[in-house]
Amino acid sequence: MDLQLPKSEYPRVVIVGGGFGGIELAKRLKNKPFQVVMLDKHNYHTFQPLLYQVATGGLEADSIAFPLRKIFKGQKNIVFRVTKVTSVNASENCLITDIGKVSYDYLVIATGSTSNFFGNKEIEANSMPMKSIPEALDLRSLILQNFEKSLIEKDLNKRDALLNFVVVGGGPTGVETAGAIAELKKHVIPNDYPEMDLSRINIYLIENSPELLGPMSPQAQKKSKEFLIEMGVQVMNETRVLGYDGNTLLLQDKAPILTSTVIWSAGVKGEVLPGLDQAEIVRGGRLKTDTQNLVVGYKNVYAIGDVAAIITDDTPNGHPGVAPVAIQQGHQLAKNLVHIAENKPLEPFKYFDKGSMATVGRNRAVVDIGKIHFQGIFAWFAWMFVHLMTLVGFRNKIIVFINWVWSYFSYDRGTRLIIRTFAKDRSVDYRAEVPSVKENVKAS
Repeated sequence: MDLQLPKSEYPRVVIVGGGFGGIELAKRLKNKPFQVVMLDKHNYHTFQPLLYQVATGGLEADSIAFPLRKIFKGQKNIVFRVTKVTSVNASENCLITDIGKVSYDYLVIATGSTSNFFGNKEIEANSMPMKSIPEALDLRSLILQNFEKSLIEKDLNKRDALLNFVVVGGGPTGVETAGAIAELKKHVIPNDYPEMDLSRINIYLIENSPELLGPMSPQAQKKSKEFLIEMGVQVMNETRVLGYDGNTLLLQDKAPILTSTVIWSAGVKGEVLPGLDQAEIVRGGRLKTDTQNLVVGYKNVYAIGDVAAIITDDTPNGHPGVAPVAIQQGHQLAKNLVHIAENKPLEPFKYFDKGSMATVGRNRAVVDIGKIHFQGIFAWFAWMFVHLMTLVGFRNKIIVFINWVWSYFSYDRGTRLIIRTFAKDRSVDYRAEVPSVKENVKAS
């Protein structure tokens, strides 16, 4: 079975993944001499930069998601199927999915990245990742459940664990998540839980390196830490996580932390499809590609976005795993596929870095644009504008904007809902399976 795809006289480009890169590539191939087939396990695109706001009650999940079919409305040369790709058979130019096989002339892997637990099964089983909407909703439920349980918990140690929130990883996601929980503590908890002792709520941000926001400027690193400390977050740099059993977070050379909530944002790795035996996997679990995003070792398999790494003298570790890279690679690959069809020379990918930014909280953000660095309220407005413009769908832009305006003037977050209760399975003792947690795990 070939997924019941329509026949076409044109070469078939199969795109696996409906993220930023996959969408850009598919849109750029509109009205070009290709049949475009997009496969994704969800029927929607997720705006991942705002997942932390879903997890902390700032936004509803559907305001950062957009139906993939609606994105390509009116594009006649594209076919979309909801399916999970299980493997690649490159020798036969086909993919194996959970609903059948699909052949391709050109394969583009745009599967993005997933949380990297550095091989530690215990931390993977007990901590909370935040790379998808279901994971963000689970985290939201857990945070709110912990507040509710703390009100009736008599055991002081268990109560402390319920009210200690630990974010591991000092990149943009970690900084933004820690800041959002701090704002939840300051502006929401006093109204929703007037009987709660706020001094018992502790927020920790743990980072293995000496600074936060590693790729950003020293000014941004320093100021983001100052902002977090002002907001009551306990920032712990040069601190390595050793293990977490669901109740106690073990740290190297520091006292353990009793906590029921560890949010893991300490690293990501590419979601590489099984079957690419000739491919070289480089740092971060990414597929090594040439400067045209062709996976090294293959003639018609490409990779773009977080799953790809263009290794050159200028980019020895590949490009950063951010949306602008994926979008620009999707755009360039579309050009090169058209050039292949027209027998024209291919162009190498060159990344235009428009800058980096991260928000810490209300009126607090840091922005780097080339040699220009600024922080504070103006940076915060710049961060909001860029994210609003990048959101897919006019409706989503309006809803997010209204939510942000309401939250700004009311100091409130309106989506504090436990739609479904959430609990981790604590039945397996992973520490017995991991001989040396210290060697396998590091927060970076």
